[in-house]
Amino acid sequence: MEKPLFLYALCGSQRKASTNRRLLEALRDNAPDGVAIEISKLIGELPIFNPDREGEKTPAIVEALAAKIRSADGIIVACPEYAHGLPGGLKNALDWLVSRDEVPFKPVMIAHASHRGDFALEQLTEVLRTMSLRVVDEAFLRISLLGKADDAQAATLADFSENERLSTAIAEFRDAISGGRVDFQAEQRS
Repeated sequence: MEKPLFLYALCGSQRKASTNRRLLEALRDNAPDGVAIEISKLIGELPIFNPDREGEKTPAIVEALAAKIRSADGIIVACPEYAHGLPGGLKNALDWLVSRDEVPFKPVMIAHASHRGDFALEQLTEVLRTMSLRVVDEAFLRISLLGKADDAQAATLADFSENERLSTAIAEFRDAISGGRVDFQAEQRS
């Protein structure tokens, strides 16, 4: 029996009522059979990145984040746009991972909970590709939740659940990961 696919989700917003967190929770709750999604709770707890604290001086919480990334088959990132840029906490988490070996070629799906935020999406894509992550463009998911009342957000997510757009996005990501595994294994044999 194949082991379940494990996806680790990073939420750029640390707000309790974050629309991006709500989108990640909806993806988790609508994941197809054989796919498990865990939403990181570590980003807001990370110390500010400092290259002098890498190597043997790496904080334990950074090692915990890196271990989750290493064990994941893929990563999902959802983040808002703050002042035409990435949220500082998410960028800080990514900075801690830049010189490590957990992220190169790791597949990543971007999910976005707003009708706007193109500056942040462009920056996020650039940062992820610079870090050698494999952005799976066909799995990109954008659902407009920003500015909607709680019940309207719930109704929007329910519609996306009913028409299977949430599970389809995860299935497309799963299929890209599975295809990537086959491609990578073929490269290793040749």
